[in-house]
Amino acid sequence: MSQPSRLKVSVLAPDLGGGGMTRVYLVAQALRKIDLEVEVVGCLYGEKIYPLPPENLAVTSVPGRKIPGFFKSIGQMLRHIDGDLIYAIKPRTTSLGIALLKRLQVKHPVMLDIDDWEMSWFGGDRWHYRPSFKQLARDCLKENGALRDPSNPFYLKQMESLIPWADAVTSNTRFLQNRFGGSYLPNAKDTDLFNPLHFDPEVSRAKYGLAGYQCIMFPGTARPHKGLEDALLAIEQLNRSDIRLVIVGGRKPDDYEDRLIQRWGRWIIKLPRFSIEQMPEVVAAAHAVIVPQRNEITAQAQFPLKLADGMAMGKPIIATRVGDIPEILGDTGFLVEAKKPEQIQAALAQILDDPVAAQLRGTRARERCVKHYSLDALAATLTQSIQSLQRQGKLKA
Repeated sequence: MSQPSRLKVSVLAPDLGGGGMTRVYLVAQALRKIDLEVEVVGCLYGEKIYPLPPENLAVTSVPGRKIPGFFKSIGQMLRHIDGDLIYAIKPRTTSLGIALLKRLQVKHPVMLDIDDWEMSWFGGDRWHYRPSFKQLARDCLKENGALRDPSNPFYLKQMESLIPWADAVTSNTRFLQNRFGGSYLPNAKDTDLFNPLHFDPEVSRAKYGLAGYQCIMFPGTARPHKGLEDALLAIEQLNRSDIRLVIVGGRKPDDYEDRLIQRWGRWIIKLPRFSIEQMPEVVAAAHAVIVPQRNEITAQAQFPLKLADGMAMGKPIIATRVGDIPEILGDTGFLVEAKKPEQIQAALAQILDDPVAAQLRGTRARERCVKHYSLDALAATLTQSIQSLQRQGKLKA
């Protein structure tokens, strides 16, 4: 791989307490693979950084504040950013907004990575802000006013309008690439860290309280568009006493997970959050990984990281034909239609009844992950983007 001269890259995290940190770490690790010096800088909303960064990755934290205190956070961020290249993750005020301000100061190029359509959470193009004068005053002046939150959709929409101002754009999915342009940069996994040869599944199951169960694993945050209700309906219909949906970690933005447990608690095992270094051992315990996304605009814009978890660890994967999933999995998984619990049930039965054949697919999934969705593959694409900036004279060679 042709490597650029050693440069420093400042990767701007949208929120060190959540919101895209796994993508931040992936990009940072891939940049280090091409011999670049990398720092991560971000505002921390919440008590601690989540998930914890990989070892030996420098992370600088600035307290996240509401407006007007956010302007103090901006000043602190600007003082810490000293890369030759500024790489903002997500088009948010806390990342792209600050990156563009820093470019005004130092004339260093700005790259933007888009790993989600932020506005899709609020209705997408249908969202509009048309307040009365009184409502505008309340939103601006009250302590909990909506416009005092830098992540409010009003600001997200403004940030989307600034995407063309970035010197280069990378997009996580075909949906995002078609909407916002840029180079296609799908999610990836450290396939050296996530290597099934390093773990004994039975030992992992015993360690995490899963011994004796057929574990269908979902690593991540439970949200309605992720289709967990369909998976649980399938498990309920299968009605095997030894099968469990194992939900691992994730954030808890609302009571959706509680409602799932209230209805289907007998079929669910909930595991806590784990560090990135611990996750391979946890995923090793799975008999299969499930990604039952529903065919909604939010899901279409995402590359589910749990898909890469399962592929890297060589697990049989059940996933829906939504967004890029069929392209990512190819013929190495069990593809079903969205919102079809009966198809999930049939795939589960196939995996549990013939684990040897299912594992062959899992082995092929890992081979596909190593080839297309590893850190090396991510680094190769990033190398091309950086070299393009150098050819344009925007970044020193």
